[in-house]
Amino acid sequence: MTTQFLTPQELDRLLAAPLSSEPAPAGLNSPILGLLAATKRELLAEIMTEHYYPPGAVILKEGDVGDAMGVIRAGRVVVVKGNFNSPTILGYRGVGEIIGEMALLENKPRSASVIAIEDLYLLRIGRDDFQALRDGSSDFEMSISQALSARLRAADEARNENLLTEKSLSRQISELQTEKEQLLELQRLREKNSDFLVHDLRSPLSLVAGAINVLEMVLPEDILQANRQIFEVANINCQRLKRMIDSLLDIARLEGGETQLCLTLINLPDLIKNVMERMSGLRQSKNLTLNMVLPAELPLIKADEEKIDRVLSNLIDNALKFTPNGGQITLTAEVQDEQVLVSLANTGPIIPQEDRERIFDRFTQISGTSLRTRGSGLGLAFCRLAVEAHGGQIWVEPGEDGDGNRFVFSLPLSTHPPSSKG
Repeated sequence: MTTQFLTPQELDRLLAAPLSSEPAPAGLNSPILGLLAATKRELLAEIMTEHYYPPGAVILKEGDVGDAMGVIRAGRVVVVKGNFNSPTILGYRGVGEIIGEMALLENKPRSASVIAIEDLYLLRIGRDDFQALRDGSSDFEMSISQALSARLRAADEARNENLLTEKSLSRQISELQTEKEQLLELQRLREKNSDFLVHDLRSPLSLVAGAINVLEMVLPEDILQANRQIFEVANINCQRLKRMIDSLLDIARLEGGETQLCLTLINLPDLIKNVMERMSGLRQSKNLTLNMVLPAELPLIKADEEKIDRVLSNLIDNALKFTPNGGQITLTAEVQDEQVLVSLANTGPIIPQEDRERIFDRFTQISGTSLRTRGSGLGLAFCRLAVEAHGGQIWVEPGEDGDGNRFVFSLPLSTHPPSSKG
C-alpha cells in the first residue's frame, strides 16, 4: 500500500491544533509489550518488520480496516480524528507505545488516523501473525482480555471522576455554613488535587515500562542476556510503582464507596501461583525459601480478580521486604466455615501487638528498629479495603513458635460481597 503524506500546510495545522478535551486512551502497553518481550527472539524476528516514516506520513487512516499494529521504537506520532484541515487531536504516542492495536482486537475499522510528526521507526506486526500469537498462547489471550477489561473500567472511572469534579467545582464556597464545613471542604479539595497528581504519574511510568519492553525486543541476544538482571530489577520496580499508584487511587475510591467490583469466578490456586512466579526475582535475590500449601481441589470463588491479585502481590511484597536473608515464606489456602482463608507467614521480627491494627491504616510505619524499612504504607491499607469490599476480613498474628508474622484474609464462598455505592 502506498503511504499517504500530508501537505506542509496540513502538518502545520496538526502541530498547532490544541489537544481535545477527550484524549484517546493510552495503548495496552504493559500486557502486550510484556508478552512480546517474553516471546522467543526467533519468532519475533519472523513476525516483526521495521519501517521508517518521515514527518507527515499517514501511518494509519481513520476508517481503514485494521491490518496491522505497531510498536514505536523511535519518534512520535499524533492521533487525529476527522478532516486534516480541521483536525481533532486526541493525543500523542511515543517510544514504547503501541498504535493500531484496538482495530485488531475489536476487528473493526480504525477509529482515528495516526500521523508521524517526527522521524518514526515502527516495529510492525500484521493481523495474521498477531492472531497466530493469540491462538498459540492462552496466557497471551487472557492478558489481552484482562487489559481490555481494565481499560473499560478505567474509562468508566475517569468519566465518573470528571462528573464528580464538575459538580464539586460548581459548588460555591459561600454555601459552606460553618468553619468546620469550610475546613472539611478544603481537605476534600486537597485530596482531590492529590488524586489528580497521582493520575499524572501513570503516563510517564507507562512510557518507562514500554521503553524497557522495546529494548528487550530489539537488543542483540548477547547484550540482553548480559544485562538480564538489570532488566529484571527495572521491570520489578516498574510493577511496584504501578501498584503504589493504583493503590493510592483505589484507596480513595474504596474509602468513598465509589468502586464497583468486577466479579468473576476465579481459580484462587492458579492466581496465587501466577503472582508468586511474577515476584520470583525478589525472592531469589534474598535466597528465601518459599513453601506453598494449596489443596488439590479448592472451590472457585466469585471475586474481582484484579483486586485480589493486588492483595496477594502487596502481601507477598511485604513479606519479601521484612523476611531476612535465608528466611522462609509459607503461603496456604483452605476452606473453613463457608469461606476461603488465605494466609502468608514469614520468618523474622514480630509486629508488636499495639501495631497489629493500625498497620492497615494509610501511610502507617511500624514501630521498632528491627521492623523499619522504606515503604509507602499503602499496600496493607489497600488490602484491608479490598478484602472488606468483598465481605471478608484481614488480620495479622504472630507466626508459629513466636517467629515472624502470619497475615490472614478471608473471602466468602456463598455470600455476596456488600454492594458498592454508586
